[in-house]
Amino acid sequence: MIYLDANATTPLADEVWGAMEPWLREYFHNPSSTHQGGKRARAALEEARGIVAEWWGAREDEVIFTSGGTEAVNALLAGWDSVACEGYFLTSEVEHSAVLRSGQRMQRGMICCGVDSLGTLRKEEFAAKLKGAAFASVMAANNETGVILDWRGAAEMAHSQGVPFFCDAVQAVGKIPLEVGSSAVDAMAISAHKFHGPKGSGALYVRRGCQFVPMLYGGGQEMGRRSGTENVAAIVGLAAAVKLSAKKLATGAMDDVATIRDAFEAAVIRGIEGVVRNGDIASRLPNTSHLSFAGCEAAGLLILLDDMGVACSAGSACMAGKQKPSHVQMAMGLSEAQAKSSLRVSFSTINTMSEAQGAAMAVIRAVKKLRSVQGSGVGPVVIYTP
Repeated sequence: MIYLDANATTPLADEVWGAMEPWLREYFHNPSSTHQGGKRARAALEEARGIVAEWWGAREDEVIFTSGGTEAVNALLAGWDSVACEGYFLTSEVEHSAVLRSGQRMQRGMICCGVDSLGTLRKEEFAAKLKGAAFASVMAANNETGVILDWRGAAEMAHSQGVPFFCDAVQAVGKIPLEVGSSAVDAMAISAHKFHGPKGSGALYVRRGCQFVPMLYGGGQEMGRRSGTENVAAIVGLAAAVKLSAKKLATGAMDDVATIRDAFEAAVIRGIEGVVRNGDIASRLPNTSHLSFAGCEAAGLLILLDDMGVACSAGSACMAGKQKPSHVQMAMGLSEAQAKSSLRVSFSTINTMSEAQGAAMAVIRAVKKLRSVQGSGVGPVVIYTP
């Protein structure tokens, strides 16, 4: 299997597993216990906090460990909603559902800023809407297209208006620098499994002095901000993934991933007609390719590609058996047909140039086969494979 769905999740790195294993078996103790085993677990937990804080350019007491990105997003936004002054929640139209659905539940209301056809934030519109905002949020990079939004610029605009600013960096972590110490960002969320760490582990940065209301109450762990016995092994794994990702960025490993991604795209575009690269290709994550194929449904392509041993994702969601275009692509102004014909192909540092070339050939064969049975229109089709 050629795995090209890294934006969905990544395999656990050997270095991460090596760091985690002792805390899953030998050193299993509760970090809140006062005996030697508990103290050892507490020391490992705080060492991990220090590693993540240093990577973030933050103070150690500004790092809260969570069960992942979704919890971090919900805790932060729900807390701000409960204590903020009058005003609405301002975010972008292309945010992850964790942000958008949190906003939909707020009594104060949510207003979205649009993006242009490249998926980049309409900054003038964002600045204008900040005037009535209680707090704001813009993601670092889009999970579907890989487009990098100007989250630092948006934070500066919010800061100038005295509006607290949150950044969902779940998809960007491990792929681009995310230092927050010198930025105007007040809070940021990450998740370990997006960059070769374990599932069920995430972290939330909250700037010192910024209001935070716990979502979980109980034993008062995480300095009273997130109750529940900490998953020491997963937190150690998160810290190990942070160290590994920092090393990869410093040594140019993500540049190599971009080279592989670009070679894949070039081969596909050479091999078939009617291919469109969606989003701002000059400002996107180094691992992400979002392509539309005229005359094809993504659902059919995924079936064929899976049979050929290539794993990737559709650029639209399938609900109740009906393919519906995603909110991201609709916000960018893609036609419904183009949105339904989109694939997200996402690489990681485990992928090779040979895999990229093999995947490109598979995509070309799949598109040609699907077009031969679908004709020139996009519509329901049943694919029979030997």
